[in-house]
Amino acid sequence: MLRAVLASALLLTLAGCSTPAVQDRPDAYDRLFAALDQTAFAGAVAASQAANDFYNTDFRGKAVPAHASSNMDAWPWASVTKQVVAVLVMQQVEDGAISLDAPAATYLPAFGAETAAPTIRQLLQHRSGLRNPDDSPVDATGFPSFYSDGPTGIDWCLAERSAPTDEWRYNNCDYIVLGAILERVTGQPIEALLAQRIGDPAQWRDTAFLRKESARTFEGRDATYATRIARYGSSAALVGPLEDMLRFDRALLSGKLLSAEAREELWSGDPALGYMALGQWVFDAPLDGCDAPVRVVERRGAIGKYQVRNIILPESGFMVALVIDQEDFDFGEIWSGSGAMHDALAAVACR
Repeated sequence: MLRAVLASALLLTLAGCSTPAVQDRPDAYDRLFAALDQTAFAGAVAASQAANDFYNTDFRGKAVPAHASSNMDAWPWASVTKQVVAVLVMQQVEDGAISLDAPAATYLPAFGAETAAPTIRQLLQHRSGLRNPDDSPVDATGFPSFYSDGPTGIDWCLAERSAPTDEWRYNNCDYIVLGAILERVTGQPIEALLAQRIGDPAQWRDTAFLRKESARTFEGRDATYATRIARYGSSAALVGPLEDMLRFDRALLSGKLLSAEAREELWSGDPALGYMALGQWVFDAPLDGCDAPVRVVERRGAIGKYQVRNIILPESGFMVALVIDQEDFDFGEIWSGSGAMHDALAAVACR
């Protein structure tokens, strides 16, 4: 599909016709879209290489490559939500209201004193020892019932917990609890905090948490997914267009959300934890065609059929957000030197 569109644009150019949305687009976007066109990817993509410069395309056959304003469909952000919440936490660290290495019980007495509470850093890096929603009994569809029809919420997360550990174990309760801590420390609902400290400076168009019984729409919405996503809360319930995800990235990289020092703390990947930083993975990846490894900030997300990727290349300032509603699509591993995600990044970073 993409090759046909680009070929049509070339024919129009030769005939003296104008196709501004394609002709005026920087070459990096064409290389990105062309690389993805060589894979089985059938989702939506948005990319940005400079401030106020956003492009997207839709590989599901709904749109031709065009400026992002032509496609503002809302999608579940899944665990890219954690990346946003981690920034909200770091803002409170900069303000002196939270300390990364203080026990979470300092800010949320509901932890109690029976078992040692994790630090804020341990929550951000999934080393908390909290009860894990993925271990809740499965519902009739085989999905963990925490997200559908079983007990849920912060009380569930804090019950029957273990002591924190040096080992990494992915756990959505970590960020549900961080959301509660943010609300208690700031005295604000997390929706208000999100709008003031992220949405306004990033100039979001239409991104917010999906809540129970909300009529908020998103691609592929049905009753099952509306219930599931809402129950993820501050761990994975943001819904919005991919352009807003890139606006968040751009605001973070430009210093609108955090100082450079706080951002580097946020992006300090720990090799012992698989390069987990605070709410995202940060690592140097060998990309095919590059003379040296490229620093990559990666945040993944997945809820059922939805898979999301948010990638920032800090040195070049290029960023890309992708979402697909096929749970069996394989993005591959960037660091492996092959696969859809590696090839897409190599196309813009190395060629």
